[in-house]
Amino acid sequence: MAQNTNTEALGFVIGGKRISLTKGCALKDRNIPITLECPQPKTSISLPPLPLKDEILQFAEQRLAVVYPVIQEFKSIITSDPLGITKTWVGSDICNYKGFYCESPPDNETAIAVASIDFNGFQLSAPTLDGFLDQLPDIALFHANSNNFAGTISSNIAKLPYLYELDISNNKFSGPFPAAVLGMNNLEFLDIRFNYFTGSVPPQIFTQNLDFLFINNNGFMIKLPDNIGSTHILFLTLANNKFIGPLPRSIFKAFSELTEVLLVNNQLTGCLPYEIGYLKEAVVFDVGDNQLTGQLPFSLACLEKVEQLNFASNLLFGMVPEAVCGLPNLLHFSLSDNYFTHAGPLCRFLIEKGVLDIRNNCIPDLPSQRSVAECADFFAHPRFCPHMWSYTYIPCKPYYIPEMAPSP
Repeated sequence: MAQNTNTEALGFVIGGKRISLTKGCALKDRNIPITLECPQPKTSISLPPLPLKDEILQFAEQRLAVVYPVIQEFKSIITSDPLGITKTWVGSDICNYKGFYCESPPDNETAIAVASIDFNGFQLSAPTLDGFLDQLPDIALFHANSNNFAGTISSNIAKLPYLYELDISNNKFSGPFPAAVLGMNNLEFLDIRFNYFTGSVPPQIFTQNLDFLFINNNGFMIKLPDNIGSTHILFLTLANNKFIGPLPRSIFKAFSELTEVLLVNNQLTGCLPYEIGYLKEAVVFDVGDNQLTGQLPFSLACLEKVEQLNFASNLLFGMVPEAVCGLPNLLHFSLSDNYFTHAGPLCRFLIEKGVLDIRNNCIPDLPSQRSVAECADFFAHPRFCPHMWSYTYIPCKPYYIPEMAPSP
């Protein structure tokens, strides 16, 4: 037998058969009566990996490098991301992060910066926006409705020079009205509805240079200020809060260009003034679910574009003006849950058509009315409104002679 321990293949003959062995020492597993001097297997030694050099991010613009740590810090406090949005917030290409949009800032047309953020409907959860929104120096639009952001709004947002649209609606913000927006001269659009803000609304917000102001569905409690009549806001919603007191007479001239006037579900009291007839552009007028009283002003007949009128669930009484029932575009007119006592033929025609809802009032010959005892109890406590002469005045029809209604 020839033995070559330097080769990996050993050949020999045993009992007339040639045996080939690859990696010679595998013979130890066979019942062969020979002994081979095999080299011992070499032991491999695992060395620790060499440390990798830290990745150096390259940013297209210094302004992007500045906001990168701001974004990453905000990412670290997000507690829920069901749509996987933040998985894209990786690396130096911030302009391709989902929800982030880059443009040239006003002070440098050759630069690139994060100019707008659109998180609408992302369903992100975070305990605060502080340290994020207020640390984006070039932000112009911030839209984050329908998420689960909470906390209060930092006063530092007042330092954002280009911010002109702020939408944080349908979240879980709380605390007082975000006073930091006062004096932000570039702000045109403010939407904080469907949150948990409470307290008063600063009167100066109504005279600020805003086109859109949506503060409905919070917990604001304040008497509507007199200066609201000086506003030039084009779209304003105040519904579902706790506004108290009467409607300022000046409010209707101020709202004359509004297509929707929504004051539903507050705690407004007092009487409706004839100036309501100045809402010449209104398509929707809703003051349902308040504590307004008195008669319905005939001046509503001037709202020729109106399609929806809602005065339901108040303390209104008297007759339903025929002139109002003659509005040409009226599709829905709700007076339910009041104390009206008379409806003329034109109004009854609207009842038959399903346009006028006058259930739960005090009109004796109509179905689904209050009980006699309930109506008697209401009228046993007279309610008086100032300027009673004005209730039949129609600004757009100054020579209109109103019909007379029987006494309740």
